[in-house]
Amino acid sequence: MGRSGDALPTRALLDFQLAHARARDAVHGALDAPALAQAFAPLPTVLAQSQVGDRSIYLRRPDLGRRLDAPSRLKLEALAGAPDVVFVVADGLSAAAVQAQAAPLIAACLPGLQGLTIGPVAVATFARVALGDEIGALLGAKICAVLIGERPGLSVADSLGVYLTHDPRPNRRDSERNCISNIHRNGGLSIEQAAAKLVWLLREALRRGRTGVELKEESPHIALARPAIG
Repeated sequence: MGRSGDALPTRALLDFQLAHARARDAVHGALDAPALAQAFAPLPTVLAQSQVGDRSIYLRRPDLGRRLDAPSRLKLEALAGAPDVVFVVADGLSAAAVQAQAAPLIAACLPGLQGLTIGPVAVATFARVALGDEIGALLGAKICAVLIGERPGLSVADSLGVYLTHDPRPNRRDSERNCISNIHRNGGLSIEQAAAKLVWLLREALRRGRTGVELKEESPHIALARPAIG
């Protein structure tokens, strides 16, 4: 990073402060759930919320972010069916990542999921990954895919992750999930690359009846774009 005497150069210090500010904004940012729900049309959507009441509690009480509040449970119970796949779109620790990338990712997946039944998209606020287990169980889904904002770092504040769980139900372990992470526009997985991996995993999970450590990601290799070296 260089130095100026015994301190950082001004440019490096300003870059660090900007990255830190973006990370803080991402963590504390709010999801515009109604606007995001409209972006999934014509897929039906349902809004849901965890047992968390505000952002500060969400950051301090991860356990409450893993369970639905009572009104959300009632809404989801009324929509119960037996879809093959349910997408849960959750704010997580970067609402900006979800707001920008969730709708394009699901749209990119749909052509590869023809022949499967897709349940209503659940847009969940103050949500942790495990909230998808309860949502998927209430909707009767065979597999649940949770799209969630990942914890921001100093290089990327809008990275999206996807967690897949076959036969979702409360108290599933993390070892029973598959994860696709690092989906973003700044050198991470592109929407197209992530969609290809997600479609492969969804179909294989349904075919084999499992996710997690027993399902290895063996989709055709998709080369990541490499930054030009000047």
